[in-house]
Amino acid sequence: MKLTRKLVLAKAKAADLACVKKLNCWGCGLTDISIFSQMTNVVVLTLSVNSVSSLAPLAGCLSLVELYLRKNAIGSVAEISHLRPLARLRVLSVAENPCCGRDPGRYRLAALRCLPRLQKLDNQVVTEEELARALAEGDELTTPPGSLQNQLSTSGPPEEENDALSYNMEETNRIRQKLGMKPLSRDKFPSPSSPSTRGSNATLKSHTLEAVLLLLRDLNPDELQTVHAATRNRLQAYIADSEPSPGLERTQNRLQAYIADSEPTPGLHSGLRTDSRLT
Repeated sequence: MKLTRKLVLAKAKAADLACVKKLNCWGCGLTDISIFSQMTNVVVLTLSVNSVSSLAPLAGCLSLVELYLRKNAIGSVAEISHLRPLARLRVLSVAENPCCGRDPGRYRLAALRCLPRLQKLDNQVVTEEELARALAEGDELTTPPGSLQNQLSTSGPPEEENDALSYNMEETNRIRQKLGMKPLSRDKFPSPSSPSTRGSNATLKSHTLEAVLLLLRDLNPDELQTVHAATRNRLQAYIADSEPSPGLERTQNRLQAYIADSEPTPGLHSGLRTDSRLT
């Protein structure tokens, strides 16, 4: 199972990955944790009782202080070398992984030589004597070649497109619910054209616009008249609130011309009902 952005935000009750400081994914059946390459601010992370085999995605989590990985599928003690850049890491649990092998003492010395700043390993305090022995006798760990590239290539592309499409769909159906309308199914939504810009204000506004345009298809003439009036009022407020600037006067003149041309007329309702070009 792949840990997704949506699942992370739901568990952490956060609005953005950058806001996640603590995350508990104990026993979630995870195999792919590539999402952590985007989570540099996480401080306490629990991934115990999963099926994680590679620690490469954690190499960029430079704020990590506590990391719990008990009972996973880490097959090689060399995977711990991915944690070497984490200068703030003080608590680590890797017990009951295949990498601990039949000689947990040897694994422990190798881990401490790789991560000499640890204060607690597998729920045991690291003593000065043990650290000195690890630095003298512990096996030197080297990062598995190409492990990060392999992790990224097997995990597939980021879920930016799905996230953007989900936002578009949820926003549209939220508005439809307020209007007492039935929600649309996923196949009614076009795929976003620029997933690489997910999260930017411009993209979110674009998705909102798409949601509004989808709603217009289902509105009757009276409802369209309401939208028309609200749009006209919003344009008037925009003109009134805009600060003078070069070029703004031309825009304001165009908006005022539009407002003047769109004043309600007695035949507006009938026109909306009969003119097939509007559908």
